[in-house]
Amino acid sequence: MEIFFKYPDFDRNTDLYSSMRNTTKLKQILLKYDLALSMEEENLLKLTLVDKNTGSFVSFEHSSYSQLLSKCYSFFLKELKTEVKQVRREF
Repeated sequence: MEIFFKYPDFDRNTDLYSSMRNTTKLKQILLKYDLALSMEEENLLKLTLVDKNTGSFVSFEHSSYSQLLSKCYSFFLKELKTEVKQVRREF
């Protein structure tokens, strides 16, 4: 028996996007970014993404780890989409 896996299109409006496990989101983010996780006062989590290619960084804050990771993942998808469009324009 053969099983074929197809990578779904992770559109923000689909149920699959919202139901992805945090570890899956984290694995995808780590393909492009190094990250630093810290806790500020009043239990506010801070996650900083550092681009592995350019060295640019961006930080996100939230009191919920799950919501924080969702923000970072949304940013990751937005940046990835921008890069794909840029590559397509070059060809």
